[in-house]
Amino acid sequence: MNRLSLNQISTKSWSLPEAVAGCAEAGVEWIGLWRDKVAEVGVAETVRLLKRYGVKVSSLCRGGFLTGVTPEGEPVDGVADTRRAIDEAAALGTDVLVLVVGGIADNDLAASRQRVADAVGELAPYARERGVRLGLEPLHPMQCVDRSVLSTLAQALDLAEEHPAEVVGVVVDEFHVWWDPEVEASIARAGERILGFHVCDPLVPFTDPLLARALPGEGPVDHRGLRSRVEAAGYRGPIEVEVFNAELWSLPGEVALRKVIESYRRHVAEP
Repeated sequence: MNRLSLNQISTKSWSLPEAVAGCAEAGVEWIGLWRDKVAEVGVAETVRLLKRYGVKVSSLCRGGFLTGVTPEGEPVDGVADTRRAIDEAAALGTDVLVLVVGGIADNDLAASRQRVADAVGELAPYARERGVRLGLEPLHPMQCVDRSVLSTLAQALDLAEEHPAEVVGVVVDEFHVWWDPEVEASIARAGERILGFHVCDPLVPFTDPLLARALPGEGPVDHRGLRSRVEAAGYRGPIEVEVFNAELWSLPGEVALRKVIESYRRHVAEP
């Protein structure tokens, strides 16, 4: 249980102070923070709360949108925003910044992926100076248009391997990669570049590319099997339960957290 991390999105109804206090009360040592929740109280107050409750930050989500394309359709300077995110991660005491790289710009997939590669090359020295590692998170191919032109771990690794392992790596999110017939080989290849492991299940039947997620154990993913793969590759860090689910979000935060803990114990942690 000392590796369980509450990804803050799983208890979306909670404010940041509520989530940090809730983790401490439940004995959850780690939390994966989201920048919008941090912004509500400020970085300095977040640091104070983390110290007060003794909760550690597994990762900060998210930087990226380096192609300039977001799901909301508003143009964004992804490089400038990611620099700010790097500074926030360093101040919060986490060395992992999750990157969602952005969707297809100008209907040109190849050029969009090159734009991502160029942006990561520009950002890597900045991150290294601040002791922050950039975690490229490939997303399911159905989210290629508006969220990420990186769809597989192999693609993310091709980009990450252009940089030192202590600066650029990958985040293994089960929802996005469990289906990939090459996922086991890619995890083994990733090795020390694995910066995070996120767990959840796809809902069955599948209804929504973003919200059709469920707690571990409610779908087809072999969580312990994938966990054993990332551990064999050398990853021993926190395991984030990250669930986008409107029904879970409608619950009081303490109830949602209890469900997160129970699903982790039953389906992810060592039996």
